[in-house]
Amino acid sequence: MAETEFDLIVIGSGPGGYVCAIRAAQLGLKTALVEKDANLGGTCMNVGCIPSKALLHSTEIYHQTVATAKSHGIETGPVTIDLGRLMEKKDGVVNRLQKGVEALVKGRKIAIFKGFGRLTGSGAVEVKSGNDSRIIKADNIVLATGSKAAELPFLKFDGKTVVSSDQAIAFDEVPSKLVVVGGGAIGLELGSVWSRLGSEVSIVEFLPNIAPTFDPDVSKRAMHYFKKQRMSIHTSAKVTGLDKKDGRIFVQVEKKGTTSDFEADKVLVCVGRKPFNEGLGLKEAGVETTSHGFIKTEKGFRTSASGIFAIGDTTEGPMLAHKAEEEGVAVAEIISGHHGEVNYKIIPNVIYTDPEIAGVGLTETQAKDEGLAVKVGKFPFSANGRAIASDAQDGFVKVLADAKTDRVLGVQILAKNASELIAAAVAHMEYGGSAEDIARTIHAHPTLSEALKEAALAVDKASIHSL
Repeated sequence: MAETEFDLIVIGSGPGGYVCAIRAAQLGLKTALVEKDANLGGTCMNVGCIPSKALLHSTEIYHQTVATAKSHGIETGPVTIDLGRLMEKKDGVVNRLQKGVEALVKGRKIAIFKGFGRLTGSGAVEVKSGNDSRIIKADNIVLATGSKAAELPFLKFDGKTVVSSDQAIAFDEVPSKLVVVGGGAIGLELGSVWSRLGSEVSIVEFLPNIAPTFDPDVSKRAMHYFKKQRMSIHTSAKVTGLDKKDGRIFVQVEKKGTTSDFEADKVLVCVGRKPFNEGLGLKEAGVETTSHGFIKTEKGFRTSASGIFAIGDTTEGPMLAHKAEEEGVAVAEIISGHHGEVNYKIIPNVIYTDPEIAGVGLTETQAKDEGLAVKVGKFPFSANGRAIASDAQDGFVKVLADAKTDRVLGVQILAKNASELIAAAVAHMEYGGSAEDIARTIHAHPTLSEALKEAALAVDKASIHSL
């Protein structure tokens, strides 16, 4: 008979949930993992981070072959796309990682329960699958149920015409015209994918800049590059409705008091995500939520109900897989009697376009809003040897330091492989490093990473390779 008594039950097997379960098992807790979907991994692995990055990589290969191969003396002849095989490649990546996570979980002797988990009180969770249900119990329960795409009241998802990112990673044909509502990470990434494959992509952003969590100089430069990639971008624009005329679809967009119709085959709505907490029995269990549906937590990820914790997208904060992972580790350590903590001030944020956009810490705008005196250093990749040799000259590094102490307050990078380059900035900020610390760190030559060193030198106007 299957075990029903555990030290810890984790509901949700996304990046926060499965990492929490693995860390808890490492620390000796008898752990159960409950997942409502067929596969472990959550949104990130199955319909989010991983499949979108696979599509970005495949389409970037195609774009580079078409756009730049000839300049390198590479003659290819006609280059075409087999969308079916491209999707098979993406699905293969996802499938491999699904199996990997399941192997890791099973290898730690974690019990997996497939079904919908619901709190039933007194440390009990009902797991329901079809007509079958069972009760499992534990003194500690971690809610890691993630999030789902947010709808607009006048643009409800139908899965065919008006879609979320869940469907936009699996179109069976390239839409002739794609309207993307929202110029954040998801909209820009999937807009890039389909633009590269030949779709006429229009991105509509309500705010004055795309990538609005970054400084305006970064966002505006990124927009310049994306427009060169044939994406049509409309900022300070508001989508007001959807109309159908003569069998065609039109998105109504208002800008500066004038409304225009944008024709579309597909409308991808990327206006954020909201916590997935429906049916969990939160109210009955005494778990309080905010007006926006997030689970309220206190120190140690504790909810208002004894023995129940919450992490990841179901709580307030940046909806990022790596934030959820760190919280999963921390809460497992706390439950095990160890010290667990997350440094929320230096969680990196990345948009995986080409060039990529990455940032950590404060933006210059935020620092000024807080009344901080700052010094700024910038360095362009057009002055970086490796970038010139690698067709990666677009973009720059921006280092923000405290004017008095030189401590690094934030770094933003617009560049190819910015997602990898930002890790060095995070490491320096973790120990409270200064711009001089980065500047005096030896970077291999020639590498893109030298641009970070040069930007740090530029904080004190000491950059070697720029005027």
